[in-house]
Amino acid sequence: MTKKSLQTTLIHTNYTAPGGFDAFPPAIHHASTVLFENVAAMRSGEWKEKNAYTYGLHGTPTTFTLEARLAEIEGAAHCLLAPSGLAAIAMVDFALLKSGDDVLLPDNVYNPNRELGRWLSADFGVTARYYDPLIGAGIADLIQPNTKLIWTEAPGSVSMEVPDLPAICAAAHARGVLVALDNTWSAGLALRGFDLGVDIIMQALTKYQSGGSDVLMGAVMTVERAVHDKLAMAHMRLGLGVSADDAYLVMRGLPTMKLRFEAHDAAARRVAAWLKARPEVVSVLHPAFADCPGHETWKRDFSGAGGLFSVIFDERYTEEQTDRFVDSLELFGLGYSWGGANSLVMPYRMAAIRRNWAGKGTLVRFNIGLEDTDDLIADIEQALGKL
Repeated sequence: MTKKSLQTTLIHTNYTAPGGFDAFPPAIHHASTVLFENVAAMRSGEWKEKNAYTYGLHGTPTTFTLEARLAEIEGAAHCLLAPSGLAAIAMVDFALLKSGDDVLLPDNVYNPNRELGRWLSADFGVTARYYDPLIGAGIADLIQPNTKLIWTEAPGSVSMEVPDLPAICAAAHARGVLVALDNTWSAGLALRGFDLGVDIIMQALTKYQSGGSDVLMGAVMTVERAVHDKLAMAHMRLGLGVSADDAYLVMRGLPTMKLRFEAHDAAARRVAAWLKARPEVVSVLHPAFADCPGHETWKRDFSGAGGLFSVIFDERYTEEQTDRFVDSLELFGLGYSWGGANSLVMPYRMAAIRRNWAGKGTLVRFNIGLEDTDDLIADIEQALGKL
């Protein structure tokens, strides 16, 4: 190469690092522009096959590696990353639904998914209807000729009902309808959705996979290539991509995810059992407890529970009082999400997010983190004293 000016030297280097380096952490490959070896390589690369790199949005070695690892954990063949769990949900909807189609969602669905359903109905000509999460095989009666997709959530992330996934999938497949599962609650560790008949699994990697309460990311996983191809086209057309740094942070959390999930599970069961014995609480909504709706299904299909559950306070306590309880907690942050080391709490106005909610009393959701459970129980006890 001819001699370069200083300015050009600042941009173009003759140095190439020697090969042969390896380490446990995956490398972080940043890229918007991807460089091709030559024109022939540029013209032969196929982004959808993931056998070549074409543009940063379509993947780098860092994001390809995370996708492959998530697919292995979930028992999938394909995985696509999105900037958030909601972006992953939107990818599924826009890949599989068009004007005139119908989608069914459980009444306990993640509320942003409900809002997306309302948007699809209002502006895109897609009918979004809602069903009892415990309907099981009865969902067959709701399937219409234009029904193309059924969303499931196991369990509902606020009211915690556990659906009968095999029954829903059997009814759906008999009519040629795809079933998507939001499997965020179990992180792909405690529920094997594909084994139960689900076609598409979505997860918010923001939760246990990250574990640090610092990353927003989602993933959509599939077994069938034809379904994946539809999702991949929506992924490309919507311009969905994730940061290589964020992908690295999620991968850093994966080796400890199962250990953390089990620790959350054990701590949550202890705190939930303590709350169940309190006179202020009329119901503990934890799938591992016998009186939680869908508990028998949970026993059959799940191997664990994680750290998330809800309680319902006795109706004699006003919203003002339960708000005071929440504000009096010292070790629990007031915030959405879960899966991190810090415990969280969130009160819900159920009438605003559920049709025909029959429960009386305020519902409060807990995420039990990795603090000492004795300290958490003591904190809850002192806050209950201020009801």
